[in-house]
Amino acid sequence: MTIKANWSYPTAIRVGPGRIAELADACKAAGIARPLLVTDPGLSGLPMIARALEICAAAGVPAVVFDRVQPNPIDRNVEDGVAAFRAGKHDGVIAFGGGSALDCGKVIAFAAGQTRPLWDFEDIGDWWTRANPAGIAPIIAVPTTAGTGSETGRAGVITNSETHTKKVIFHPLMMPKTVISDPELTVGLPPFVTAGTGMDALSHCLEAYCAPGYHPMADGIAVEGARLVHENLRTAVANGSDLTARTNMMSAASMGSTAFQKGLGAMHALAHPMGALLNTHHGMTNAVFMPYILVFNRTAIETRISRLAAYCGMEPSFDAYLEAVLALRRDVGVPHTLKEFGVNLEKADLMADMAIVDPTAGGNPIELTKAAALMLYQAAFEGNLKLG
Repeated sequence: MTIKANWSYPTAIRVGPGRIAELADACKAAGIARPLLVTDPGLSGLPMIARALEICAAAGVPAVVFDRVQPNPIDRNVEDGVAAFRAGKHDGVIAFGGGSALDCGKVIAFAAGQTRPLWDFEDIGDWWTRANPAGIAPIIAVPTTAGTGSETGRAGVITNSETHTKKVIFHPLMMPKTVISDPELTVGLPPFVTAGTGMDALSHCLEAYCAPGYHPMADGIAVEGARLVHENLRTAVANGSDLTARTNMMSAASMGSTAFQKGLGAMHALAHPMGALLNTHHGMTNAVFMPYILVFNRTAIETRISRLAAYCGMEPSFDAYLEAVLALRRDVGVPHTLKEFGVNLEKADLMADMAIVDPTAGGNPIELTKAAALMLYQAAFEGNLKLG
């Protein structure tokens, strides 16, 4: 079955195999004539980038590649991208790749027209109102993984290289004008990356669904996104050329980021410091923490998780859902412990300090104290799901 659709929520999304052919049309619709294509070094030499450039050039929308984007992008990557944007007199950004390239591309498009330092626009209170909206360049997003969902987000996560902390840069106009979700671009992903990014999508859906507060629209999107992951991730990992599974995973990723405007939680709060300090894969780090956070939050989310289990066709209980998560992790190759993941706890005290002030910590259903963060790091390292 071939899935093909056009959606307008939360932005224009063109879904289906072969839709990359519409890249130049999307640029023109957004008023972009001289795009800067922001990607990472691993993608910049691949045929998919060459084809994107050919599509744009043939339509009279010549693009230039900027690929100095590292995993867990840092402020220097943004600064270099802004310099390239201004030097090339570009008028828009094609953010092309996984979460790192998408986040960096969006922040470059945002920062290129601002005069204040980047950290003045961190997602705190109404700091976004400090920006000059006329200076924010339009963005076209082309995801090549199915995880972060950055293509449907209004923010980018950038690491401050001096403090080694991840900062969220936010503005409503950072939402891409058009998203091209072409599953053919994800076919070559290695199983490890498919698994890690897919579990990231699940973590977004789960944490958004469990975050306190009233947002039934986000809840509805989150539970369907979670169902899509449970039903498609194994296939996407085992058979990367299955375009139906790939399309459903791309949809789940976009749904996760749409839902998490409601909030995230301790999975991300614990994972962000680890990614910033130890450069671990973000999605896989969330996946390692997932069952421990579910158990930690159990008293606050048990009824909600039981409803999710029923929606996903499982026995309607917290334990059934927890076992389903553990089984999914096993089947797609997620390490059960931080020790198996290859990380140690030498910096646990610092990571705990960072976790409790992470912007995502406030969305956890149970308060994430330093003592709780340290306990969770230790539990995840040892594989202890008996948290009390």
